[in-house]
This record gives sequence, structure tokens and C-alpha cells, in this order.
Amino acid sequence: MSLVLVVWGKGEQASELPEQLKIKNAKLKITETPDSTANSQEAEACFQKAIAIARKQQAKSLELRATVSLARLWQQQGMKAEAHKLLFEIYSWFTEGFNTKDLQEAKALLEELQQCKIKREAVPASPTRGERVG
Repeated sequence: MSLVLVVWGKGEQASELPEQLKIKNAKLKITETPDSTANSQEAEACFQKAIAIARKQQAKSLELRATVSLARLWQQQGMKAEAHKLLFEIYSWFTEGFNTKDLQEAKALLEELQQCKIKREAVPASPTRGERVG
């Protein structure tokens, strides 16, 4: 990840950072290998850094892209509620452009994360032994 940030810091366009991050993330894709935790942590740190840079530049579209990537990573890790909260915060900032690919992708992921939340809440907990039902 540091290579991406160093290259970006040497005069690359800020708009290239999310695409570079996506390429790097594809290389770090979580696999069933012993170093998958390290890859996951490295990817998460990179996405967090990209979000911070985008916020500093007030580049909402770049922030959205990095946030979608982080939310997908968290979804894979089972952190669906956290992913939904983070993505909802940036998505709700937008007031137009909902026909763009980035916002459509964010909306689809939000809906997917929301469905997981609804399914979890819809399944009642089993009563413990000796507990009355009804």
C-alpha cells in the first residue's frame, strides 16, 4: 500500500488513487492462506488512509469509492453493521447523481447489507432452557 501512497504523493492525480487502491486490493484479495489476515489488515489500512485523504480534500466521490471498498472488505469479515453505518454516512451526503455507477454500486451494497441486518433481526432468539415463551 505504501507504494500507492508514495506514487500518489509524487504528483499523481488524486482521482487515480481509488483506481490504484482497487488494483492493489485485487492483489491482496482475501484467500485461504496464512497471510490472509495480514493482507486484510493492509487493505483496511489503505482504504482508511484513502478515506482520510479524500475527506481532507473534500473529494466526496473519492471518499465514496474508498468507503465502498472498505465496506466490501468489512462485509467479507462479517462486520456488516459497521460496513452499513460507514457507507450510509457518505451515501446520504449525496443529493444528486444517483444514476452514476459509483452511487448505484453504493446503493446496491447498502441494500445487501440492510438485508443481512433484517434477516438477523427477524430470526427470534431461541428461549434458553427453563425460560417461558409467550
